[in-house]
Amino acid sequence: MPVFTLGIEEEFQTIDPVTRELRSHMSKIVEGGQIQLQERVKAEMHQAVVEVGTNICTNIHEAREEVTYLRRMIFELAEKQNLKIAAAGTHPISDWQDQLITDNERYDKLIDEMRDVARSNLIFGLHVHVGIENRNEGLHIMNAVRYFLPHIYALSTNSPFWCGRNTGFKSYRSKVFDKFPRTGIPDYFSSAAEYDDYINLLVKTNCIDNGKKIWWDIRLHPFFDTIEFRICDVPMRVDETICLAAVMQALVAKIHKLHKQNLNFRPYRRLLINENKWRAARYGIEGKLIDFGKQEEVPYHTLAQELLDFIDDVVDDLGSRKDVEYVKTILEMGTGADRQLAVFRQTNDLKRVVDYIVEETSHGL
Repeated sequence: MPVFTLGIEEEFQTIDPVTRELRSHMSKIVEGGQIQLQERVKAEMHQAVVEVGTNICTNIHEAREEVTYLRRMIFELAEKQNLKIAAAGTHPISDWQDQLITDNERYDKLIDEMRDVARSNLIFGLHVHVGIENRNEGLHIMNAVRYFLPHIYALSTNSPFWCGRNTGFKSYRSKVFDKFPRTGIPDYFSSAAEYDDYINLLVKTNCIDNGKKIWWDIRLHPFFDTIEFRICDVPMRVDETICLAAVMQALVAKIHKLHKQNLNFRPYRRLLINENKWRAARYGIEGKLIDFGKQEEVPYHTLAQELLDFIDDVVDDLGSRKDVEYVKTILEMGTGADRQLAVFRQTNDLKRVVDYIVEETSHGL
């Protein structure tokens, strides 16, 4: 089996410990962090967002060490600025209109083009890169893995609140991001050449200046030999992040294995996969997704077990069985959204929800 390397990026909220609102002081954390972390800590468009990314990891155990270390360092840097760090797909209270934008030519151009669509994009995600042998193999894998994106997404749901409101969604983050162009589930592509032709056409016609402005839920990275999963809310716990990354890596490995055995996973149309994505955003793990092979609704817990069974024959080779099986823990304790909502039902206080998110973000550090 090839080494399906991992790279994990997490976007965090910078929180005022008194008001529990977002505070636009990310630059202080980034400036302090770059001495120790170099390129592993980055600014984002909104000054209340700080992003960290691991080095290239050869297995899930290295990835856990990196994610844990980076979270610990960001917490320490934030403490020096009298700030807290929180991991959730949206902030329960703060309004995007109150947030400052990072002074950067790239972000200036984005806002000039997209206006309030860009300004209001105050969301926090998890991006996972899985290394691939080449772009053609990666394209084949991407086509097949699209089917499982709603299954993964449901496990990550962690953004039920927006601007002080209970949205009724387990992940409202995706609804905010849907306003951007070139988002969501990608189409089926017959080859990497067809995929690259599409990107080149957009560049030629001044729709984009490079492939990084393809913001799909999964994409071939334009510069690296990786498949990048972009659909997930950033989870609260390290254990959840590592579980999701391990499942993504195992899916890539399993589709690759089938391909090498001259077997294919049946591709499904984007229109059908989108039905499951909407259900995952709305109901998380508490709802039903559609099994398009059986053409019937199936409880999410049943589909989650089927997913674990599907990847079972590759997780030992990857050394990720324990991390993959943390899916069962998420099903038992609920996703981040489920737990946020439980705190809100108990307290009727969104500030207490923020406190809970901050506490959970440091869990296991």
